[in-house]
Formats: sequence, structure tokens, C-alpha cells
Amino acid sequence: MKFGKAVVKSRVVILIVTLALLVPSVFGMIFTRVNYDMLNYLPEDLDTVKGQRCMLEDFNKGAFSFLIFENADEKTMREASEKIKKVDHVATVLNFSDIADGAIPEELLPDKIYDAVNSGKDSLMAVFFDSSSSSDETMNAIGEIRRLCGEQCLISGISAMVTDLRELCEREEAIYVAIAVVLAVAAMMLFMDNWIIPFVFLASIGTAILMNLGSNIFMGEISYITKALSAVLQLAVTMDYSIFLWSSYNEQKAKYNDNGEAMAKAIQETVTSVLGSSITTVAGFIALCFMTFTLGRDLGIVMAKGVLFGVLGCVTVLPSLILVLDKPLSRTMHRSLIPKTKKLAAGLVKIFPVFLILFGAIVFPAYYGYSKTNSEAYYDISKSLPKDMANVVANTKLKEQFGMSNTHIVLVDSKLEPKEVRKMTEELKQTDGIKFALSLDSVVGTMVPEEMLPDSVKSIFKSDNWEMLILSSEYSTASDEMSVQVSQLNDIIKRYDKNGLLVGEAACTNDLIKITSADFATVNTISIAAIFLIIMVVEKSITLPIILVAVIELAIFINLGLPHYMGSSLPFIAPICISTIQLGATVDYAILMTTRYKRERHLGNDKKTAVLTALEASIPSIVVSAMGLFAATVGVAIYSDVDMIASLCALMARGAVVSMFCVILFLPAMFMLFDRVIGVTTIGFKPKKNQ
Repeated sequence: MKFGKAVVKSRVVILIVTLALLVPSVFGMIFTRVNYDMLNYLPEDLDTVKGQRCMLEDFNKGAFSFLIFENADEKTMREASEKIKKVDHVATVLNFSDIADGAIPEELLPDKIYDAVNSGKDSLMAVFFDSSSSSDETMNAIGEIRRLCGEQCLISGISAMVTDLRELCEREEAIYVAIAVVLAVAAMMLFMDNWIIPFVFLASIGTAILMNLGSNIFMGEISYITKALSAVLQLAVTMDYSIFLWSSYNEQKAKYNDNGEAMAKAIQETVTSVLGSSITTVAGFIALCFMTFTLGRDLGIVMAKGVLFGVLGCVTVLPSLILVLDKPLSRTMHRSLIPKTKKLAAGLVKIFPVFLILFGAIVFPAYYGYSKTNSEAYYDISKSLPKDMANVVANTKLKEQFGMSNTHIVLVDSKLEPKEVRKMTEELKQTDGIKFALSLDSVVGTMVPEEMLPDSVKSIFKSDNWEMLILSSEYSTASDEMSVQVSQLNDIIKRYDKNGLLVGEAACTNDLIKITSADFATVNTISIAAIFLIIMVVEKSITLPIILVAVIELAIFINLGLPHYMGSSLPFIAPICISTIQLGATVDYAILMTTRYKRERHLGNDKKTAVLTALEASIPSIVVSAMGLFAATVGVAIYSDVDMIASLCALMARGAVVSMFCVILFLPAMFMLFDRVIGVTTIGFKPKKNQ
């Protein structure tokens, strides 16, 4: 009560301080770098990641792209080559009709390579950058090359994809938030009892979102997934706390003549009630931090912070705003559209055995679909992008016209004997799906001794420590064929040089597939264990956590199992994130009903009366909360052109509805069935007269 009274007394100061803190928060948000490359979150100790570092350190080469010039003659290619060489952060240009500034005559170029990079009137040019694939320098260089070469030039590769993705997300992010805000406010205006309270909620939650996004500057950078989803998710998840405070305040106003005292009591009740709920939500997000693929840590930290900022805002900023705006709020009350739920609750409790049977009938097919969805997820990031995106068009043309879907970089010891390198190269070329191999030897052949080559040519493929080969593959990223090819290439490389490295998008994606498969099990186990322990402590029970987690897990199985039965594929990050987010965000519904059921039994009511009362009291809050989460995410799911974001939001929207039905239908049935066991295994459950 002391904290509540302090907030009430200092409400004007709280609002002034909040406004002042928004200034550094906005600057922090603006200056937090956004990372658009998923492969950047791979562990540093992987060979593929080490290889990328070696490329930068020894060859001054990081990102790599093929440029497709349409209807280009030799003169056009030479002129474009000269322009591109002058672009900042372009390290090397390999123009195959003018290799190394004419140092190697075209007639000495092997026919297989020449034919591979020329198709009709279209020609390829390879460009290396001296910065990493997703760095700002590389993205700026891509933009400059497009400006210089115009529409005649299409740029393939992960750097061009990242560049296009950045532009798309920067255009859409503000729209995501606007859609989420409009739909969430509309839902609250319909389901709540006041016309303007949704805007007050929005002001309070908005300040918490800005502070959360501003504090990300201390992380250095965040992923585009985190940036796109954090505001929407924070709005949806922390809306519950605002609704609870408002409901509690209205209840207390009937008991206290002074609004300040009523609010102080409401704050006290809110802190007590949302503590367990918010801790479970935070625990769900923190579980993501245990992923080896560090995108989980990125999203987990930002969302855990967001919940904490949301709770803090709910018990400081929101009460202050409500008290300051008390008069207009009092004049805009209306009846909620949610009807009385007594008859509905009575009907559901009466037929509870039906829901127990339904639970048993659904759980196995739901789990089967859930287990298949993860294995059917796609890892090729380009599949999540619009088909008309410039980079997607370039990659499609590279595949269809030139038969190239991927480029591998091979690094072997520079001291390896030339004959061994030739032998290895021949083996690599014979691997299924390899279109051609480009190396120092393959470019000059045996006709030109290495000693006679100018440094400008040798430096492209050889450094003091490493010799580089470029392999072109016909196979798509993350395909089964590519997985086999990467394994075969690594076997060949390691036979000739045990420290040799295979670098490139396909090899990195192969590592990503292995890592996230293990991450999925790890994150699930940690999140379930953490939430189980928290519920056990909060509810002082052994059996209640089992029941609550079982009901929410069924909701997760249904939500994530549906894509398998619908024949759709999700981006790889969706099953990992959604299982944790849905568990953390919607276990609140179950805790709300459980707490009321436990209280009713403690007061001496029989199990049917206790379950009926808990269900009747909880349905309105659960519906409002679920509809808030649904509204905040469904619009973004429909609007977004990035399937990674659209899929996550669609799963969150559907998950909110599925969890709502599971809690309302199955949880009361579980209480009816296991009431006696719960009574024996729960502290503070038995009626007062028996204690």
C-alpha cells in the first residue's frame, strides 16, 4: 500500500520524468543498429564463421555477389567493371571477359568457365567486397552499384538480399505498429467498458515500448525480426496488466470515497496479481537466450526487458494518467459488449466430461502435427521474401538461365602443393551439382606458370596463409541435395587439408539447420521447466503446474501442428519462438482462472461452485486479453510482405485464440477431475474450517 500511495502522491512528477526519459529513448532507438542477416547469429567457433573471418583478414574479401548484366556486350562489361572498381568497399571485380585488367588473354580462359558465365546476350561479373555480407558498408556499396549500372544490372547473393530486406522493413515497420495499435484499440473499445481508456493504455504502453527500444542501444544492435516484432508483442503481452489495473481501480472506487486511496489499493492488488504472471512471461522469453543460435538471445533479452518496462509503466505511468484524466474517463463509461457469462460457465461445467474426452482425442494428433512442423520448416531466407524483390528476381535468373543457385568458397593452406590443389579441384568439380570450379590454376591453366603471373592476378586467389577456390553449385540453399553436397565437399577438402574451410551461404545454412534442431528441444525444456517451477512457487502446488502447463502445451501443439495438416511450411525460427512466446504470454489466462478457483475452494465452496465461479469471473478477462493479442498481431500477419514476420504474427494471433479456448474449455474440466488430488498437493487449498 505504501508504494501505491507514493505513486498517487507523485503522479505529476512521474509523468514529467516519463516525458523527459522519452527524449534519450527516442535517440537510443534511432541509433541502435539493425542486423538483417540471420546467418550472423551463428556461433563464432563454427568452421563456416571462421572461414568468413579468414576471408576478411587474409584476402580483404568479405561479401560476394554475382552481377547479371542483361543484353551486355564486351564494351558495356568493361565500362561497368571500371565504374564498380571505384565504388567504396569493392575489393575485387572478376569480369570474365576482361580478367585482371587484361593480364590473362580471353583465349586462354577455359571454355567451360567462359560458357558458364555467358548465356546468350547476358553475362556475369563477380564482385568481392572488403566488408562483411550484412555490414552497412556492403549494403551502401550494393546501392551505389545499382545506381551506377541501372536496371541492366541484377545483383544476386545474400548481401543484395539483406539490402532489399532492410529497405522493405524500414518502409513497413511503422505500418506494423500503426496496424497493431488501431486494431488493438478497436478491440478494447468494443470489449471494455470505456471509450477512451484504450488510448490511455496506449499512451502508457507506448512510453514503455519507447524506453525498451531505446535501451537496446546498450546491446549494440538488434535483429530486424526483433525490431519488427518487439513493439507489437510488447503491446499485446503487457495489455493484460493495464486491463487488470483498470478493473481493480473501478472495483476499489465503489469501496473508497477518495480516488487516490482507491488507486493506491488498485496498485497494490495489481502488483500482487501480475507478479507471478509477469515472471512466467519473462521466464518464457529468457528461455530463448539459451539458444546456440543467438537470435534467440537477441529477441529474448529485448522482450524480457519489454515485459519489465510494461509492468513498471502499469503501476506508475498508467495510474498517474488515469488519475489526471479521471473526469473525462468517468464521462465516457459504457457497457461492455461481453455478455454475462454465468449461463455459459454453468453449461461448460455441466458437460465437463465431454471436454476431458475431447482433450484426450486431440492431444495425440496435435502433437504429431507439432513434431512434423518443426522438421518441415524452411531455412532458405529468400523464400520469406516477395517474389518481385530485386534480389529474388536476380537469384531466380541466375538459377534458371545460368544454372547457378549457390556459390561456395573453399580455403586451403597456401603451402599446399599445386598438384594437390589441382587434384582436389578435380574431385570437387566431380561432386554432384557442382557446375564449375574457379581457382588460380583453372583460370590460367597449365599454360602460364604461376611465377609469371602478375600480383594483381595471384592476390585474387592466394594470400600468405590461404589459397581460395570458388565453386558454383546448381543446388538450392537448405535443400536435401545441398546438404549432401556440403558434406561431400567438406570430406574432400579435409582429406587434402585437415584445416581447410568451406565458406558460403549454403554451408552456413547447413550449420544453422543442425544448431536450431538442438535449440528447439533445449528452449522447450528450459521454458517449460522454468514456468513449471514459477507456477509451483506462486500457487504453492505440485499438481497445478502440471495441469496448467499441460493445457497450454496442448494449445501450442494445436497451433504449431495445424501447418502440417494444412500443407504449409513455416520459417525455421517460428516453431522455436512461438512455442516459448505462446507459453509465456498465454499461461496468464490459466493462472488467472487457477488463482480464483483456489481462492474459492479455500473459502469453503465445493468444487463445482468453485470451478463455476472461477470460470464465470475469468471468461471476460481472458476474452479481452486474447482478443487484444489477436488484434495486435493479425493485421501485421495479413499486411507484411516478409513471410518471416507474417508467419510469426499469424501464429501469435492464432495461438491467442487457441489458448483462450483451451483454457476456457479444458482447464475447468481438469479442475473437476483432479480436485481431490489438487487439494492434497496444494498449500492453502483446503477450506478455512478444515485448517
